Amino acid sequence: MRCGLDEAGRGPLAGPVCAASVILSKDFPFEILKDSKKLSEKNREAARIIICERAVAWGIGWASAAEIDAINILKASLLAMERAYAAMLEAAQRSGVALECSEAIVDGLYTPNIPIPCTPMVKADALIPEVMAASILAKTARDRMMERYGWIYPEYGFEQHKGYPTRLHRERILQYGPSPIQRYSFSIGPELDLGN
Repeated sequence: MRCGLDEAGRGPLAGPVCAASVILSKDFPFEILKDSKKLSEKNREAARIIICERAVAWGIGWASAAEIDAINILKASLLAMERAYAAMLEAAQRSGVALECSEAIVDGLYTPNIPIPCTPMVKADALIPEVMAASILAKTARDRMMERYGWIYPEYGFEQHKGYPTRLHRERILQYGPSPIQRYSFSIGPELDLGN
């Protein structure tokens, strides 16, 4: 069995980075899969439901804004992948599913520290079904998390921009100061550097 790993949320100025780990069966409806960025929100959500119902196993992992600031975004992304892989194994064990995962493919240039051979591949989220599925789960999970932060901190509009460096987000930071989930190691531009 092959495992796919991908993350969502490397570029935002706020919030966690999220990763997913997915193993698909041979009879999975692969036609629903694409790079998550190329699917509409409606189609991503429809695909998420099918992945969660029909994947052999899947898991979600997170690294917080504080962890991103402490170890940098690359290391935090890989840490989230390690947590996603561990969550997938734990979920499979709880469900009584015997996993024989022999390899993993990761979108990008670097691999997390997991106990199986791991191959990095640029654009794997557009080429490898398991990575496409992981991309969809990570993106939908992070978007839902940022919508919840929008309820908690409504003045920042997280439900609209999901923490990405949009004009609205930058304006709200200037107006209200950094949010409690801000990445202080990220600069929002010359008007306000969160690292200083």
